[in-house]
Parts: sequence; C-alpha cells; structure tokens
Amino acid sequence: MGQLFQCAVGHPGSRRLHSWEAPGLGPDYHHGDCTDMQRNLPRAIFISIPLVTFVYVFANVAYVTAMSPQELLASNAVAVTFGEKLLGVMAWIMPISVALSTFGGVNGSLFTSSRLFFAGAREGHLPSVLAMIHVKRCTPIPALLFTCISTLLMLVTSDMYTLINYVGFINYLFYGVTVAGQIVLRWKKPDIPRPIKINLLFPIIYLLFWAFLLVFSLWSEPVVCGIGLAIMLTGVPVYFLGVYWQHKPKCFSDFIELLTLVSQKLCVVVYPEAEQGSGTEKANEDMEEQQQPMYQPTPTKDKDVAGQAQP
Repeated sequence: MGQLFQCAVGHPGSRRLHSWEAPGLGPDYHHGDCTDMQRNLPRAIFISIPLVTFVYVFANVAYVTAMSPQELLASNAVAVTFGEKLLGVMAWIMPISVALSTFGGVNGSLFTSSRLFFAGAREGHLPSVLAMIHVKRCTPIPALLFTCISTLLMLVTSDMYTLINYVGFINYLFYGVTVAGQIVLRWKKPDIPRPIKINLLFPIIYLLFWAFLLVFSLWSEPVVCGIGLAIMLTGVPVYFLGVYWQHKPKCFSDFIELLTLVSQKLCVVVYPEAEQGSGTEKANEDMEEQQQPMYQPTPTKDKDVAGQAQP
C-alpha cells in the first residue's frame, strides 16, 4: 500500500522522478514518480476507479433518497443541503468535507499539470527551463511556477462556470486524442518499448463513448465548444514561433538564454540526468534525435579555446 500511495502522490525523495524509464507521456500524467510502475500503476487504476465509482454512485443514491427532485433542483450545493436535512447540528461537517475535497483536487491538478509542462519542455515544445528540476528536491519548480501563473491568469474572468465549461471541453477533447494516439502508435510503431501494454479493445471502447459524448456536447452547446476550440487554437502560433521556426534571430535566442539563466539562479534548478535502463537505450537515442528544444546553450569563446587546447 505504501508503494501505491507513492504512485498516487509521488515520492519527493525519489531520484526516478524524471527518469526516461518510460519514454513519452502516457495517460497517467506522473508516471515518473511511481516506483515499480509496471506493477503499481495498474493496481492503482484498478483500485481507484471502482472505489471512486462506488462512492459517487452511493452518494447520489443517498441524495435522491433523502431529498425530493424539487429540493435537488433548488439547491446550489446539494451536499450542504443534504447535511442540513439529516445531520442537524453536525451539518457543518459537509461544507468542511467539500472544502477539503476541493483542495485535494486542486493539489492533484497542480501535481499533474506541472508534469505536462515538464514533459512538453523535455520534448522541445516549450522553453527548456521548464524541463529543469530542483537540485535537491528533484521537483520541477519552473513548471510549477508556470502552472501557478497561468492559473492566476485564467482566474481573472468573473464567470467561473463559463471557464469551467471551456476547460472541461478542452480537457475532454485532448483525453480522446491522447487515447487515439496510443492506438496509432501501436499500429505505426509496434516494436517500441512499452512498460505497460493493454489490449486495444479498452481504448477502442473508450473512444466510442468519447465520440458520443463529444458529439452531444457540440450539439447541445455549440457556442461554448466553439470558443473552447478557439482558445485551444491560440497555441498554434506559439508552436510555429517556438518549435517550427528553427532559424530564429539572435536577439530572440539571447533573450531566451538570459531568461533561462535567471530562472536557473532563482529556482536553483538543473537539467535532470537521463537514467539508462535495460531495453530503453535505443528508444532514448531516438527521442534525443527528435528533440529540438526552443533554446540550446551555445558554447562560449572560453570553452571553445579550452576545447581546442586539449589534445
């Protein structure tokens, strides 16, 4: 159980935090933090999904049993109303439980979202400073700070429900694209190392439900979905500017270099050392050949002279 807990929340002292043992970003966003991933990750998924489903189903059964349909529709917080109706003087337990659950969800979101930025920077799709980790704690400090800043920018809007709809639709869209990518990779690259391999029937079933719900969302709320797609497409110019455009002007490279050095000094971060495991050396070499970071430090004149002086 201790290893399953570390797989779920991460191990701050683990040197495998950002190892290359599982190349690429799988459906679990923090596979690098899980020890013995081949055994513990499937166990964590098979235990957590039925457990959460059980809790959610019976919580809704309790709501429907104790409250009338009119009370459910009129309540802004069903759990709080449920507590006031059944718990009496102990009704304060429900809002505190909801608050703790919310903070737990935010903690998990911050933990996983920062790993997305870290993985993107490691693949060369974001500034390389986001792929650095703390020298002692091995946590992606720049990616965490970037997640914090982007989250604060999104909170500028006053309509929180609209923001939730936009983000929810975009996330759900990318979940399906990610699962579809696993099927494409299984077909186009069947021989690459796969730490965890499942039957293709599961992603196919998921995609069928995903397509149905996606079409239903587009039909029921086309304006919200359209604005969500427009927000997502704002990343296309950033991709062409930072990744596709290879021959950038010197002023742009100097600015990124200065930003990287300042961030390294402020956050005390360095690039993680890639671990070489059995059967992954060739995959790591192929990935390194494909990676083209937005910034690669250029050797200084002193280093060039020192290199030429060596026999």
